[in-house]
Amino acid sequence: MPTVLVTGASTGIGRATALALAPTHTVLAGVRRLEDAPPGTTPVQLDVTNREQVAALRALPRLDALVNNAGIAVTSPLEHLPLDELRRQLEVNVIGQLAITQAVFAQLRAARGRVVNVSSIGGRMALPLYGPYAASKYALEALSDSLRREQREVKVILIEPGAIATPIWDRGIATADSLWAGMPPDAHARYGALVTGMRAQARKLGTEGVPAETAAALIVRALHARRPRARYVIGREARVQAALARVLPDRALDAVLAAGVRRLLNNH
Repeated sequence: MPTVLVTGASTGIGRATALALAPTHTVLAGVRRLEDAPPGTTPVQLDVTNREQVAALRALPRLDALVNNAGIAVTSPLEHLPLDELRRQLEVNVIGQLAITQAVFAQLRAARGRVVNVSSIGGRMALPLYGPYAASKYALEALSDSLRREQREVKVILIEPGAIATPIWDRGIATADSLWAGMPPDAHARYGALVTGMRAQARKLGTEGVPAETAAALIVRALHARRPRARYVIGREARVQAALARVLPDRALDAVLAAGVRRLLNNH
C-alpha cells in the first residue's frame, strides 16, 4: 500500500484525511501526542517546530505522499499585534511546512510522489484582523508555487478551503481573546466593535462551515488524480472570494469587504 504522512492529524481536516486514507494507505499520522492519532493509522510524534522530530523523518524508508496540514490561526489588529505572535504564526504555518517537506523530499522524489499543502482562501484574500493568518497562507502559496516550478519529479498541490467546521476556530478564538485582553484601552476603543463582530462570525463558521470530511475527500481525490490541478478551492464562499480576488481591482475589493464588515457589525 502507498505510504502517506499527514501532519496535524489529531483533529479537523488532518484527522478526517487520515481516516479517509487509512483503508487503502499506510497512514503515518503526525500528532503532538501519540494517543491522539486516528484509529487505523501509525502514530508519529510530530511537532512541526521540533527540529529533532522533523529530522527523524529523514529515516523513513518510503513515502509516497505528504499532506502538510498542521497549522494555527493567530488573529489581531495589526497595529497592536505582538511580534512574537507573528513569529509563532509563521514558524508553524510556513517554516514548519517547509521543514517537513525538506525532510522527506528525497523519499517523495524516489516515489515520484506528491505534496499536498493545506492552505486557505485566506492565501488569496486577507480579511480584517486575519492579517497574521493570511500572511502565513500567502507565504505557503508562494512556497508551493516555487517548489512546483523548481522541479518535476514531485507534484505540488494546494488545497484552499474556506470556512471548515474544525477546532482551529475555537483555538484561534481563545488565542485572540487572550491577546485582546492584554491590549491597551486605545485598541479596545478603536477596534472593539470589529473584534466583537468578527469573533461572533468565527464562532458561527466553526459550527456551520463545510465539514472536514468534504475537505478530506478532495485531498484524497488530489492524491489520486492522474493530472491533479495546482489548486483546489473548497466551499461556495471560498469560490466566490477567489473569483472576486481574481477580477476586482484592489480598491473595489476593499469596498466590497468594507460593506460586508458593516453588515456584520450591524447584525451585532
